Amino acid sequence: MPVHVEASRMSLHRFGNTSSSSIWYELAYTEAKGRMLKGHRVWQIAFGSGFKCNSAVWEALRHVKPSPKGPWEDCIDRYPVQTVS
Repeated sequence: MPVHVEASRMSLHRFGNTSSSSIWYELAYTEAKGRMLKGHRVWQIAFGSGFKCNSAVWEALRHVKPSPKGPWEDCIDRYPVQTVS
């Protein structure tokens, strides 16, 4: 489903490939859109060089309000943008 990869695609659109820090821009995007509600879970997975893989599951313990100083505060209303597939 497109909504499941929206944060990733929009982070790539705005910031480019930021490697391992991309996950934090994606999480900030989800928060800025007001989509992190109590009980929601996020699966964080990362692949490294060679045979490395790590993952974590984060669960929201409360409704998460958008941060007033997040990286998306100045433009979240313009996202998502249309991208070429």
